[in-house]
Amino acid sequence: MVTCLFVVLVCASQALAQTTEVRLKLADGSYVTVDDAWESPQGVWYRKGGLSHLLAKEKVKKIERNTPAPAAPVVEKSTTDDDHFEVSEAVAQTPSTNGVYDKPAWIYLKGGARVEADSATQSSAGVWYKRGSMSIFLDSSRVDRIELEDAETIAKSGKKERGWSTGRPGLDSLIRQNGNRYGVDPYLIFLVMEQESHFNTHAVSPKGARGLMQLMPGTAARFGVRRPHDAAQNISGGTRYLRELLNRFNNRVDLVLASYNAGEGAVAKFGNRVPPYRETRNYVKKIGYRYKRTTARTKKPAAAPAAKDAGER
Repeated sequence: MVTCLFVVLVCASQALAQTTEVRLKLADGSYVTVDDAWESPQGVWYRKGGLSHLLAKEKVKKIERNTPAPAAPVVEKSTTDDDHFEVSEAVAQTPSTNGVYDKPAWIYLKGGARVEADSATQSSAGVWYKRGSMSIFLDSSRVDRIELEDAETIAKSGKKERGWSTGRPGLDSLIRQNGNRYGVDPYLIFLVMEQESHFNTHAVSPKGARGLMQLMPGTAARFGVRRPHDAAQNISGGTRYLRELLNRFNNRVDLVLASYNAGEGAVAKFGNRVPPYRETRNYVKKIGYRYKRTTARTKKPAAAPAAKDAGER
């Protein structure tokens, strides 16, 4: 019964997405029609022709979604611009009592990535899911399906590891290989990659950051990354950079994330604290909430400070 209901909800959300016109109203008054758009701490991401692009927030005045009124009030329309974390009042209403997953489940995102949840509740607007002490919302336009974890597997494994996958085995393997090689938790690499590029190898930010973990040209050169859109080179460089930051800040993940977003210089400027930049603080908060350190790591000697490209990406 639940499976049948889920299929109906997915079909309804897909049909709604197909008839929704998404436009970006730019600061100069012009409009750009896109396939989909969402806000993030980095700016406004939009997808067009199968590729994802990023615009600075100041360049986008508004995201407009024009959807024909439904024949009957069966499906709620999502009006949220940010599909992850921040939800409008219309979406934040109590979700439907159907589609409740009160056990550990995998939430599969469109494009192949997936995230593990302690529990989840699905409505036509999207999915609320819990992970630890945090509740997170995913817009229906990003969700492909939800699958409960196998009870027998959970019972046999005892304490479960934090689950994650980009949806691409080769990419998952590169994350694990580099994490093990440089002593960086693969889950931290995964979270940074998701926040930075949504796993898009060809992503380019307005300030020139490139690839999966969005390396600035200076950072890429610093770690010998000649082809930033090559997944293997990019992940290796990004992981080495995380390792260097972990060394420098004695495994303080909040300062590592702040430095990755705003640069070591900005963190040093404010006395080795998270800079008071709204983008950086949101970046640290969102990744930090999801990243829970379960084991104490051996502190290593701090690496010699090296200058990073100035400014946020």
